[in-house]
Amino acid sequence: MRSATVQPAWLVGIDLGTTNTVVAYANAADAQAGIQLFPIEQLLALGEVGARPLLPSLRYHRAAGELAAGDLQLPWPQVEAAGEEQPVLGALARQLGAQVPGRLVSSAKSWLSHANVDRQAPILPWGADADVAKVSPVAASASYLAYVRAAWNHRFPDSPLENQELVLTIPASFDEGARALTLEAARMAGLPTLRLVEEPQAAFYDFLQRRRATLREDLANTCRILVCDVGGGTTDFSLIDVAIDEDGAPQLTRSSVGNHLILGGDNMDLALAHLVETRMAAGVEGGMKLSAARLSQLMERCRAAKELLLSSDAPDKASVTLLGAGSRLIGASRSADITREEVAAMVVDGFFPKVELRETAKKGRAGIVEFGLPYAQDAAITRHLASFLQQHQGALPDTLLLNGGVFRADALARRLAETLAHWRGAPLTILHNDNPDVAVARGAVAYALARRGQAPRIGGGSPRSYFLVLGEAGKEHRAVCILPRGSASGEEIRLTQRLFALRLGRPVRFHLASSIAETGTPPKLGDIVDLDAGEYLRLPPLASVLHAKQDASDKRDITVQLATVMTEVGTLEVHCVAEADAGQRWLLEFQLRGEEETHAETSTVSPRVKEAIEKIERIFGGKAQKVDTKEVRQLRHHLERGLGGRENWETPLLRQLFDALLHRARGRRRSAEHERVWLNLAGYCLRPGYGDALDPWRIEQLWALFDTGVQHHKDNQVCAEWWTLWRRVAGGLSTQQQLRLLDDFAFNLQADAAQRGSRPVTLVNGSDDDMLRLGASLERIPGAYKAEVGAWLIKRLQKADKKGEAADTNTLWALARVGARQPFHGSAHEVVDSATVSGWLQVLLALDWKKTEPAAFAAAHLARMTGDRSRDIGDELRAAILTRLKGVGAPPLWQAMVSEVTQLDEAITKRMLGEALPPGLKLIG
Repeated sequence: MRSATVQPAWLVGIDLGTTNTVVAYANAADAQAGIQLFPIEQLLALGEVGARPLLPSLRYHRAAGELAAGDLQLPWPQVEAAGEEQPVLGALARQLGAQVPGRLVSSAKSWLSHANVDRQAPILPWGADADVAKVSPVAASASYLAYVRAAWNHRFPDSPLENQELVLTIPASFDEGARALTLEAARMAGLPTLRLVEEPQAAFYDFLQRRRATLREDLANTCRILVCDVGGGTTDFSLIDVAIDEDGAPQLTRSSVGNHLILGGDNMDLALAHLVETRMAAGVEGGMKLSAARLSQLMERCRAAKELLLSSDAPDKASVTLLGAGSRLIGASRSADITREEVAAMVVDGFFPKVELRETAKKGRAGIVEFGLPYAQDAAITRHLASFLQQHQGALPDTLLLNGGVFRADALARRLAETLAHWRGAPLTILHNDNPDVAVARGAVAYALARRGQAPRIGGGSPRSYFLVLGEAGKEHRAVCILPRGSASGEEIRLTQRLFALRLGRPVRFHLASSIAETGTPPKLGDIVDLDAGEYLRLPPLASVLHAKQDASDKRDITVQLATVMTEVGTLEVHCVAEADAGQRWLLEFQLRGEEETHAETSTVSPRVKEAIEKIERIFGGKAQKVDTKEVRQLRHHLERGLGGRENWETPLLRQLFDALLHRARGRRRSAEHERVWLNLAGYCLRPGYGDALDPWRIEQLWALFDTGVQHHKDNQVCAEWWTLWRRVAGGLSTQQQLRLLDDFAFNLQADAAQRGSRPVTLVNGSDDDMLRLGASLERIPGAYKAEVGAWLIKRLQKADKKGEAADTNTLWALARVGARQPFHGSAHEVVDSATVSGWLQVLLALDWKKTEPAAFAAAHLARMTGDRSRDIGDELRAAILTRLKGVGAPPLWQAMVSEVTQLDEAITKRMLGEALPPGLKLIG
């Protein structure tokens, strides 16, 4: 970390882009020296190093022995922040990735905001073969920053990058989770001290710096500026208001930012790649569908063709060539031509159509999912812009600044300017951006100068309002404002209107929401809002365990207030502050793993819950009470009599009952009947293991019981209930915990008589059916292990078929769950590979689906369409499955699952999970 006594020699701006990484810098001691680009030395070809202003944000994961170490030599020692030995970065990575499919990591930045995968798990290159080294999106981002650091330190050995004043740019629409992960990537790269600035702001700071001598004249007639930044992976909109002060100088205030859109140049390249793929398939017997890796190669070719055909002096057409890769895919090079008119129609009219201001962006169940990324459903950037301007009331922008590599294409820039002019009925002033590729990095340096008072500064404070979601009964959709939009950076705001009673030593979690546009008057601190009345974004929960400073074992209840600040770094911080002693404060941290898996609905807890807990106390409590076996067995019945049927128990009630059971866990050991009932109820009340803010803590407490096993290990029903409990809560278990369950799964299925004789008492016995249902629920184990479980299930089916027996319903259910293309709680990168699943489908096709309906159900899930080529089965097999489903009269939704990207209904979800979710709890994805 930079010492407080070390004065930085340079102000450095880093644009960590989806497509390219760019660095600019200026002399910290001489504001008049100007901003320069830092040429980044990189491999341009094997054995050839050269300096370029753009470092492609790409990594090529080479195979062992593929390239000679001497051909990859750089001028500095190479240390890989991501933990992998010397990947190829930069220009050569792009060249190698175009030649060899499946080894190129691209668009890591887009993955940082994709909450449906574990962004800190090694998942890239997405869909690559098992022998290709993988890296997490965070680690990939860190590797680009580490490379920049090494290149800088080589050139400026006396002024290490980590000791300079650093500004890193991010999309304006990045939520707190993505911002925190960006900072984590910087720390991994050895850059722990820096500030964040939003990319549209940085682009405008670049304009201010370049035009500082004529700024009064340039903005004399401007009231509102729209900054439209369309990069390789994201689209950002920002509004900046201009007011002229008494001296005639423009005063600038950033008033609005848009929502996060995974929509940019990559989407345009993908659309063109689909067109070219169709043309290349013409004349190929049986057609041709490229793998995800080959499609990625084709996108690179289409990107170059797009830029050529949309330039001001474009030729009539361009040829796109895809090199051969063996007979399995193409067998030889193939080429297809695309014309200037086709590109204009697809890219200009498809992504920048002429729309009216009243139109809004389409919203639906899912957007395009390609390479695992959930692209925006509506590809029309102009329609998203119309929605943005409708949300932010006031005058339409009269001035436009365009940024992002896509606007190098003159046709796109013209179309957007024409659309805005049509909406306002008058032409716009276009602010000149001399180089969109580098403007953001230069603007980051200009921002650093502005912070020092050496350049014009944009005001506006926090671009969002932040709200604490109220958890009170009947107020599920209400929230209180804890940081109003426009709050100044570095200024702590304390919510004094509300006090919270918290217990030391226990976890505390708060749910937050943010908004970029509120209906009516923007909320003030303490105002109550209705989350259903506007566009609010749920943020990851904030959590911490509060320990007293003097005594970590202190379990007192204390009263706290919330204090919120938008830091100078550019991130949100929330503290709990003790009401009695403001010196006692605890930082709450965003929980970034799986934060968007569910949204639990808080609902009214039954007034008879106290009576229910008394019943639990009577059976399992510490005080000895005379309770006969029948009363123990009937506990569930007695609870339902007071609370209603348990299928209607909602999450808050279920978790209160679980907490009561957990607190009395020792009481389960009194008899086999006690243990059966406790295990059954505990698993039911904590299912599916997530959905409530405190569930991670509950799972942690429950897991502490695992190694002790059951007390009555010779009772078969106790053993069965033990495994049912862990199956029910599997969604809340970590990968390591699920792998521990897998060990017991394997022992129970594979151990011989001698091994079973030496079984430890704590390893609970499990029947084949118990293990079948458990193994199918372990969605976080690696795909290769799931494939082994599936192979065991297939053997069961084939064995039954040889005996002339009907296929077992439970086996088919488990196969559907193990091979599902879209997991319920696991990450999409851990699904079984599509080739293995295709083999399983061939086995299912040999069964009689009319006699064995579960075979059709299993096939529908194994063939379910996700839109992600790395997970989806081939078109020919999909058509065969669909034909069979239609032939046996399968439900329409089963057929739709195979033919299009769709969501499961409640009945199918219940069947796949083995039982219903708690009311009000929904799975997304």
